[in-house]
Amino acid sequence: MPSKNCVDDFQKFVLSHRSQLETSGLPAHFWPTLHWKLQESIFDAGDAFQIVQVQEESSDEEVAEEDDAEEKMEEDDPPGKETAPRSWKVLVTREGGLQHTDSEHVYLIDHAWTCRPQQARQQLRDIPRLLHRMAQLMDLDETLDPDALVDAVFASMWRYNQTYSVCGPFTTTEDSVPVWYIMDEFGSRIQHCSESPSFRCVPFYYMAQRESYSVLYPVKDVACGEEATRNFAEGPPCDPLTRAALLLPWEPCDLTHVDCNQAEPSEEFLRSGRKEESLPDTSVAFGPVPTDRKLKVFSEYRYVNEHLTHPSFELTDDEREADVLWYNYHFKNYGELSREGGWKRVNQFPFEHVLTVKDLLALVCRRDAQGGPTVDPVTLATLPAWLPTTYNLKTELPQFVSYFQQRQARGLDNHWICKPWNLARSLDTHVTDNLHYILRLPSTGPKVACKYITDPVLFPRSGVGLVKFDFRYVVVLSSVQPLRLFAYRNFWLRFANKPFSLADFDDYEKHFTVMNYTEAGPQQVTCAEFTEQFDSTYLSHPWTSIQAEVLRVLRRVFELASSRPPPGGLCPSPQSRAMYAVDLMLEWDRTGPGAPKMQPKLLEVNWAPDCQRACQFYPNFFDELFAAMFLDRAEQSPSFIPL
Repeated sequence: MPSKNCVDDFQKFVLSHRSQLETSGLPAHFWPTLHWKLQESIFDAGDAFQIVQVQEESSDEEVAEEDDAEEKMEEDDPPGKETAPRSWKVLVTREGGLQHTDSEHVYLIDHAWTCRPQQARQQLRDIPRLLHRMAQLMDLDETLDPDALVDAVFASMWRYNQTYSVCGPFTTTEDSVPVWYIMDEFGSRIQHCSESPSFRCVPFYYMAQRESYSVLYPVKDVACGEEATRNFAEGPPCDPLTRAALLLPWEPCDLTHVDCNQAEPSEEFLRSGRKEESLPDTSVAFGPVPTDRKLKVFSEYRYVNEHLTHPSFELTDDEREADVLWYNYHFKNYGELSREGGWKRVNQFPFEHVLTVKDLLALVCRRDAQGGPTVDPVTLATLPAWLPTTYNLKTELPQFVSYFQQRQARGLDNHWICKPWNLARSLDTHVTDNLHYILRLPSTGPKVACKYITDPVLFPRSGVGLVKFDFRYVVVLSSVQPLRLFAYRNFWLRFANKPFSLADFDDYEKHFTVMNYTEAGPQQVTCAEFTEQFDSTYLSHPWTSIQAEVLRVLRRVFELASSRPPPGGLCPSPQSRAMYAVDLMLEWDRTGPGAPKMQPKLLEVNWAPDCQRACQFYPNFFDELFAAMFLDRAEQSPSFIPL
């Protein structure tokens, strides 16, 4: 046990780790022992526990009862899974058992493997010892060839791994992307119990060593000979169907009876989790911007400050005297702005998050079904056709599992791309057809699952081959009621760096197009160069016809977003003008008779997009944009298309 001489060190330990200690739920009476064991690297679980291998033989009756559930799991099992029914238990062997009030009974567990999923397969290929250790830990057939064994480990790891994120005042966005870890053989043999687990196991980052461990401690008294269990799917209370979905990696179940159609959420849900903005004060007389002088612009954005040269505007560092406020943070004080001066303008609309947050964008777009079902029960196609099938993995998890299992039963493709609600640059984004993988992702933060576009229209990239691409239109919103919307005529292209195929989903340069932050960088192509090559490649699908359909989709998105009052829709605001970047792809539609069609697919709507390339390709971009937004000249400008 720690001595009295350790008091000062312990106080420093608590000061440095208090946030972790408290948020983990570790009772304070365990803290001194935890500090001592971390400081001295004491791994003494072997003094209190024993791993036991159990070889089970199921009766015919038990097998019959389990068949239906097991069939749902067969396609998720890796090809190298052992067929003999074998399980493990961890038993308490300490004489007298373990008391949850005894401060001694907290134990360190080492981590056998820590990785991010996108690097997992490569690490397994590069480190044979790691591959075989994981195969043994997961009871996989090690006689498989190495590539098959890598796939088997990756498919199985979602039943074993846990996750944590590192955050702090100096942590970058990239550093805070969640990492996943698998505990050593002892920790991985502790079995699941939903109803009454005897232990909790939580990750802990020890700053002095810059190492992560898991901390095991009892939550009730456990007698000698009793099994140590923990809850694999801890979290806030949820309904039984959501709980069943979360536990599916360990407890097979069939959820195809759940209605996979999605309903409009309640107003309470739409208001939750955010600080609402004040609404414009309608008692104020809103007037036009002054025309007898230059408009003063307060901007926090580098490229506005460097490229805005229009004679009707001048920059100011004084926010209070500005006529135009161009913020890079979410503005909330629309009521106050109204009372400051009805002519002032700001580059945002109240409640525009219904467009820019991914799960809310999906529910807005599903209004296109006009209250009817969004899922065709015969084909499982979803409405609208221009929106990839999307589920919120926090609030619509049972519906998603039902839809996934129905597709699986019909032999339909089941690749999904899972994205955080509000991160950019493809961070913490995953592509997979592994249901267990998908079901574990919500533990790292809110996610949406979107049906992956498996048959995209490809672009012939010189020296590379046929690659994925997406394109971005800048949209200017001048008014919500009436809806006044314009698209910037020039659009932007993004390309993958490797030829597309429905494989190697951890190969970023094959399946993603945001290359600004990669070593190779993005391919620079103007929209004029693109349309010329596109038209020569797809003679039956001229870009003019594709663009007409794209513009129709853009108009429809904003119609739907303004069809409901706040909090379910955009709020009219006479002082607001906004620019959004809308990303889309093209997918082949081969469902109808005759030749396939190109179907635009909406990916996301971005607020405060990166405009570096816009200024690089079109130096007058911000001059044209500001004239359209704040001088109301979009209709007269050849650079904008009314929607």
